[in-house]
Amino acid sequence: MTGTVYKSTGSWYTVKTDLGALYQCRIKGKFRIKGIKSTNPIAVGDVVDFELETHNDDTTGVINFIHDRKNYIVRKSVNLSKQTHIIASNVDQVFLLITINNPQTFTSFIDRFLVTAEAYSITTILVFNKVDSYDQEAMDELKFLAHTYRKIGYECIEVSALTGQNVDKIKSLMTDKVSMFSGHSGVGKSTLINTIEPELDLKTKSISVQHQQGQHTTTFAEMFDLSFGAKIIDTPGIKGFGVVDMDKEEVGDYFPEFFELKQHCKFNNCLHLEEPKCAVKEALDNNEVSFSRYRSYLQILEGEDEHYRTDNYDEQ
Repeated sequence: MTGTVYKSTGSWYTVKTDLGALYQCRIKGKFRIKGIKSTNPIAVGDVVDFELETHNDDTTGVINFIHDRKNYIVRKSVNLSKQTHIIASNVDQVFLLITINNPQTFTSFIDRFLVTAEAYSITTILVFNKVDSYDQEAMDELKFLAHTYRKIGYECIEVSALTGQNVDKIKSLMTDKVSMFSGHSGVGKSTLINTIEPELDLKTKSISVQHQQGQHTTTFAEMFDLSFGAKIIDTPGIKGFGVVDMDKEEVGDYFPEFFELKQHCKFNNCLHLEEPKCAVKEALDNNEVSFSRYRSYLQILEGEDEHYRTDNYDEQ
């Protein structure tokens, strides 16, 4: 039998067949995929083959094959720095939720996420959430950030789950696609998803006043079928995002505005650091490239992406 993994709880996987039947499946023995040192060999979104077993009138499945993935989103494993954790696979697009405050989403986090998505050719849409709660200063910052990323070519949408602003736009982009929603804990993912599809009734929690971050409720990634012909993967709130398995020479290629300028650099292997006649550095000096983006690039090159963790994210 063949189906798609809708939920992973570490040792058990909920698999849905094309006919809509749900089975609880497990992996028999060691299951590793060549080329990926991952803490979780199977992820939500994977298409798998499985066989049914019945014990004491209880029917479960045993997964024995994973179909080739068209893409996946990965991050560094929290506990095992040399390994990766696959958040989701076979994704058509990612909605990265961003909040200016309560909690603040830093550009370094946004950029690392975008670099990873670019590396696996996954379209990312930046969703600036909670716009109903911002004062003028916060809105000015939002407009500046949105302008920075629109200039590069990323779609940016200002959204309020509370007032419904641009929720229909999000829904239209989701139709007939598999969309992943991600972002820091507390950015309002579950609230927005509940506004998009009220019948899901995902659990939400208020922001922790003490830490100004979400006491997040999603423990595992999970896929849902929505009433308007869309699939959504809800993910745990991520506090930080480490870039995985990327050579220094290729990092700049995943910054689209750097990649575009690369052909004008004197050296074709230019790292945009101290090399002479670097088109990226010249554009930076002329305010044609965002300083925050260049700073993120330097941090990734220097490997300064260890300072992060996720809440309640089981990696067994």
